[in-house]
Amino acid sequence: MADTAPRRTRVLVVDDHTLFRHGLRALLESIADVELIGEAATGEEALAQVQGLAPDVVLMDINMPDLNGIAATRHIMEARPATAVVMLTMHAGDDSLFAAMRAGARGYVLKGADETELLRVVRAAAQGEALFGPAIAQRLMHFFGDERTRVPEFPQLSEREREVLILIAQGWSNAVIAERLVLSPKTVRNHISNIFSKLQVADRAEAIVRAREAGMGH
Repeated sequence: MADTAPRRTRVLVVDDHTLFRHGLRALLESIADVELIGEAATGEEALAQVQGLAPDVVLMDINMPDLNGIAATRHIMEARPATAVVMLTMHAGDDSLFAAMRAGARGYVLKGADETELLRVVRAAAQGEALFGPAIAQRLMHFFGDERTRVPEFPQLSEREREVLILIAQGWSNAVIAERLVLSPKTVRNHISNIFSKLQVADRAEAIVRAREAGMGH
């Protein structure tokens, strides 16, 4: 007789805190329709696990060694878009929320969320839906509900960082940028370092590509 049991949602947990992973493991292993198929402690480990295990859902922390969760999510979406990534993090700020959304995350849940909320988001993500916990949904409603609010390109950047990025995309050197914005060369270097970090780019050339794709610098 054929097995008619429903398919279980295959989940990979990615977090550099061992105790937190153990807690998630205990929770997921107690749920009948969920199967914990692996764990990873870094972004690089997560990429290897996704390639080898093909999970339905990845529960992804943001701050991790070697490759953060947002960059790892972007790589996962490029390599295996069928996998859904749910951010599970302590960060409730708009910068990390929008960065996660831009990277392709289908859910964003705070680590203080209860088990019911977490499982609801995991199950929705496995079905191809995008779902955010109540606390995050409130932030999104507040942000987009104000008609005066306009979402800028790269919302994780400050206004000054966007100005610097536009000048970078126009091909100006650090010295010219410093002169035009009346900033010290060191301040310009700090802004550029922050831009690279927030956009998860490796160098100036990649930053220029990202900026021009967004219509900046023309």
